[in-house]
Amino acid sequence: MDVEQNMQLFAELIRCGGDVYLWCYDANGTLLHSNCPDETFLAGVFDLFGCKQKMLEYGKKHSRPVTLGTALGIQWGACFEKEDGVLRRAWVIGPAFYQDVSMKGIEQGLKYYNRLKIGVAWTMQFYTALKNLPVLQNTIMQRYMLMAHYCLTNEHLALSDIDSSTLIPAVRLNLPVHHDRHKVWMAEQGLLQMVRTGDLNYKQAFSISRGLSAGVPVYSDDALRQSKISIIVFTSIVCRAAIEGGLSPEEAYSLGDSYIQKAESAHTLDDLNPLGAMMYNDFIHRVHKCRTNPRLSPQIQQCVDYIEMNLDRKILAAELASLVGYTEYYLTRKFKEETGLSVINYARFAKIERAKVLLKSTDQTVQEIADQLGFGTRNYFSHVFQQVTGQTPIQYRESK
Repeated sequence: MDVEQNMQLFAELIRCGGDVYLWCYDANGTLLHSNCPDETFLAGVFDLFGCKQKMLEYGKKHSRPVTLGTALGIQWGACFEKEDGVLRRAWVIGPAFYQDVSMKGIEQGLKYYNRLKIGVAWTMQFYTALKNLPVLQNTIMQRYMLMAHYCLTNEHLALSDIDSSTLIPAVRLNLPVHHDRHKVWMAEQGLLQMVRTGDLNYKQAFSISRGLSAGVPVYSDDALRQSKISIIVFTSIVCRAAIEGGLSPEEAYSLGDSYIQKAESAHTLDDLNPLGAMMYNDFIHRVHKCRTNPRLSPQIQQCVDYIEMNLDRKILAAELASLVGYTEYYLTRKFKEETGLSVINYARFAKIERAKVLLKSTDQTVQEIADQLGFGTRNYFSHVFQQVTGQTPIQYRESK
């Protein structure tokens, strides 16, 4: 099957899950075709809120999928078809809400876009169109994106490979907010634990947490001020988690202060939106660097990092040997000498450590966690988990 047939089949498959549409743009941003009945209007929405332009700019520089979104809680997923490294076509999934947003929330969100000078007639048509949009959790949208990317490139990616830095948290101003506070707290604990351990494989958890909460609920008409407060609070707690993870207070507070100052100096939401992800990424990498075992050679440290970045699949010693230019025999012997564990056991322990974070910080089922960490079956996952921790996954979750 060629790309066009692959994507046609993919479009039919995702429609089985609801009104989720597929759009195809050329490298200049011209819409070539879609399966959406309200094509003209929703294509205009994608363009009006700046998502099309961001997609084209991103696609010309990168090959991996990207999530695009607005302050209204609407998202699209974009994947790219390239020829000799040059963007040929962009394929877009959506639009869909990534969290429940009331019509009052939409009204508040539209105030952010006063510069667009939206008319009354357009607004009424927009409200009508939004009633038919599905709500897709970030992870479901991202899995669709991984499927689309594979249809286009035959390349398998992990959820952490998807760029969600352009996804803007939905506006929650002047609304009675009914978040599941326990879920928000759990997600926050997971994010902070990843800072403490310098876990480079954090992107999926970070993306999910942004779908659970839009930040600190400051009831104000000043959208920029609300976003600044959220960034400042988030920076403060990440800074303290980094210190607990081993980063020196001098470095942590200095770094935190610099990001807080950047937030305060921002003049627009576009300036502010990428800051939270940049700050979190910066702290994670600094903690990871300071926790790097000085007893490990650069080659074995590279293998350790590679394992921890690919916990969703089985890592073979031959793959690591190829990565660092060793023979498989030499790699396995040297890896055990330096870490005290075989490659298989190190990967197993790393997966269980990630599973412990997920059990404590999310409401994912044991089966979902087993799938996410590449264990194959729930029974095998539970067996390994109990071997390592002395508890079943359910017992561990309940004890925490």
